[in-house]
Order: sequence, then C-alpha cells, then structure tokens
Amino acid sequence: MKVHNTLGNGFQEVIYQRCLAIELERAGIGFEREKEQTIFYEGINVGTRRADFVVENQVIVELKALVNLEDVHLAQAKNYVVAYDFPIGLLINFGASSLQFKKIFNAKYNNPENHKIK
Repeated sequence: MKVHNTLGNGFQEVIYQRCLAIELERAGIGFEREKEQTIFYEGINVGTRRADFVVENQVIVELKALVNLEDVHLAQAKNYVVAYDFPIGLLINFGASSLQFKKIFNAKYNNPENHKIK
C-alpha cells in the first residue's frame, strides 16, 4: 500500500516491482524477484515462467499496472500458484486509482487457513 500511496498509478509495472522490492527489503521480508520456475505437464517439462516475486518461499506475488484487473489476470495468477505448487498467491494491481489486490488459494491444499504466512 505504501508504494501505491507514494507513487499513485500511471507507472509501468517494472517501476512498482522495484519499489516493492525496496519496501520488502526495508521490512526484512525475504523474497526473490523474477524467480524462474519450471512448468510441468503430466510430469514433462514444457518450459519456464517467471513469477514477479516469491515471498518467504511461501507466496507467489504477481504484479500488474492496469486500469482495471480482468478475469484473465486472475486466471494467470491462479495458474502460477498451481503450476509452482504454492498454497497462496497474491495478485496486486498498481494501475488503478485505488490499489487492487486478490488473494489466491491453490485448491490442492484443502484448508487455506492451514497455510497462513508465517
């Protein structure tokens, strides 16, 4: 929220990525930016994708800088959470006049409450 409150909307996604990385570092939160993950289809390697952030090796974070989030963006974030086999994901949109975010759960994990960020 601090990044959005400070910059507002209207910048490219990469600017928000850099600022969020600064804030995560300042808060002492472990993260990897642009972490490449292998995607498997029925056990076969079909390529790689990069998540914007992997936070504390527990949460996939996908950033956007759009006027408004659409279903396709939510689907992309859900696909990352499932493909990377993480229990939780977060989709954040810095492009709207008010910060937009959606918490995403991997259906593979029965009870999302058991997978809260530590």
